[in-house]
Amino acid sequence: MKGISIFMLLAIVASVANAFSVGAINGGSSFTAAQRCTVAPSTAAPKRGDMQMMGGKKAKFGIFSPAVYIAKIVLGEPKLNKLRGKGISLHSQVIGDFTMWAGAYHLRTKLIKEAKTNGDTLGFLV
Repeated sequence: MKGISIFMLLAIVASVANAFSVGAINGGSSFTAAQRCTVAPSTAAPKRGDMQMMGGKKAKFGIFSPAVYIAKIVLGEPKLNKLRGKGISLHSQVIGDFTMWAGAYHLRTKLIKEAKTNGDTLGFLV
């Protein structure tokens, strides 16, 4: 009896997951088709005065954050930023060289963005 209830639960989960999957056998889910029908395209172009400032994001506190704070005290913020910029430049160059070697240069920008996200998570960008 327990095996049948687990099977039924898995069948329900699979059917729900299939309903929301992209490119299902029936050509897509009815949910996404309904969303496409109800969303009206934007007609107004954004004005120059309507733009938001994107700066001021606080970096995450990660495992390397204490070392960055100590380096900021010992070296000073200008020298730390110069050293950090040199490290980011070298890392981006290595990513570019690797993607060129692997034949996947089109992934270079995505990998550099991922490296920035990981650096923020680890606490390098404090």
